[in-house]
Amino acid sequence: MDSAQKIVLSMQTAAKIAGLSIPSAHAVRQIIGISLKPAIMQLFEIYDEKIADQIVRHYKQAYTDNHHIPSPLFDGVIPLLDSLKSQQRLLAVATGKARKGLNNAWLESGTREYFVSSRCADEAMSKPEPDMLKQILEELRLTPSDAVMIGDTSHDMSMAEKIGMDRIGVSYGVHAPHQLAHHSPISIIDSPIELLEHLN
Repeated sequence: MDSAQKIVLSMQTAAKIAGLSIPSAHAVRQIIGISLKPAIMQLFEIYDEKIADQIVRHYKQAYTDNHHIPSPLFDGVIPLLDSLKSQQRLLAVATGKARKGLNNAWLESGTREYFVSSRCADEAMSKPEPDMLKQILEELRLTPSDAVMIGDTSHDMSMAEKIGMDRIGVSYGVHAPHQLAHHSPISIIDSPIELLEHLN
């Protein structure tokens, strides 16, 4: 889902409420994918957890208030998911969203049925640590060599790289291709349907 605009605007609103310098869209996009509190501490260079907690609350309220901003699926995602499901691929989600956020995203997009496992920011260590991937692999009784991580941030690529899992970068997300390439992905794709070529 393309939720970058909503995340950027919500983070900028949180900064304004907190009386902090408003970060650029580019700066916010760099921390997308990291769990919320660590992301805020990194973005604003804050080391006081109480202040960070306040900004977290401001962000969550702003995100709720911005419900009118759409987070559409990228073109071609549903045909991709249908194809992968027909091939009996096991699909899982490792996300910087909290469980509530993922459930809401699944509800909004109608894609819950495609996924057999998931780990969220409130259930594991934040990206780029590979804890989410390790938990998913353990649950599904797989090894890193059995799986591939598909992601649009350097945090996704890094977490997979740390456990020797193959990875494919997505150029149409929030991080630039050169940032993804730093972690030696198998490939960097420019549209969802291209993924099928690499998996097949």
